[in-house]
Amino acid sequence: MQRWIGFSEDDGRGFAEGANIRRLSRIDCHPVEDNAIHLARKLRSFTVRAMSLLDKLERRFGFLAIPGLIRIVIVFTALVWGLMWLNPNFGSALDLDPARIRHGEVWRLVTYIFIPRGIGTSGAMQPLWVVLFLWFLWFIGEGLEQAWGAFRLTLYFIVGMIGTTVAAVFFGARFSNSMLYASLFFAFARFYPDQVIYLFFILPAKIKWIAWVSAAFLLFGFVAGTNSYRMALVAALANYLIFFGPEMIHDARHRGEVSSRRKRYAQSARSEAEPLHKCAVCGATELSDPNLDFRVARDGEEYCMAHLPKTATPAH
Repeated sequence: MQRWIGFSEDDGRGFAEGANIRRLSRIDCHPVEDNAIHLARKLRSFTVRAMSLLDKLERRFGFLAIPGLIRIVIVFTALVWGLMWLNPNFGSALDLDPARIRHGEVWRLVTYIFIPRGIGTSGAMQPLWVVLFLWFLWFIGEGLEQAWGAFRLTLYFIVGMIGTTVAAVFFGARFSNSMLYASLFFAFARFYPDQVIYLFFILPAKIKWIAWVSAAFLLFGFVAGTNSYRMALVAALANYLIFFGPEMIHDARHRGEVSSRRKRYAQSARSEAEPLHKCAVCGATELSDPNLDFRVARDGEEYCMAHLPKTATPAH
């Protein structure tokens, strides 16, 4: 926000704004800029543009939203785990297998999301790990639905499922539902970066720290992996990139602009140790003697009063 403030045409005793301000040059006026308001409006404008498509989709297809989607996933995951406890081979009938999908087992396009993978080894402790995993998934799902609403969370989840399917069918990835749940975690970290959880019920850690560590492992795999793995990883995390990619690019550009402005300001700003006045004869400055007076002679040089040329009249 920028306003030009100057003297009114009607009387020169006060300041006026708006219609009563005469045309002013940069010499007899100065801009009053509220950086905080300007930045807030800029970010709000960007957010409105970035989310306009989602708003349109929600107005048109909002009836397709599934309230409590993650709670539903948790219930079916617990059910599948119970069936796998009774029959360890049951999970193979639900997993995302492109070859079997081509043979008509199309239910695998959905059922793989309910397979509880990577939640502990078999044994007496497995139920505890299952409970902790499902509780954490509920914790993430409730936070995302509160931040986004049911429609956007549903859309985010479905796009993640599509990305995982593309990664499996076209690039041979065996991510199953691991990347889908990872994308939910990254989205939660985006909304609640300072949320603290206790690892092993002892070590406090902020969500953003865990997200950064997880992202570092994924980045290492992206760099060290094959081209097909890279493409599969991008496809599997397409929901996160679509929803948060524009915002991340904007944030990076904004940080770059702020850094550039700070560098330019630092380069143009006069150092406290740099004198503003310096005598062309003796080199004295206002820093060496604060009581000195300086004048600029007709030759354009600046002199202290003791060395001001006698024949020179100070320039005004």
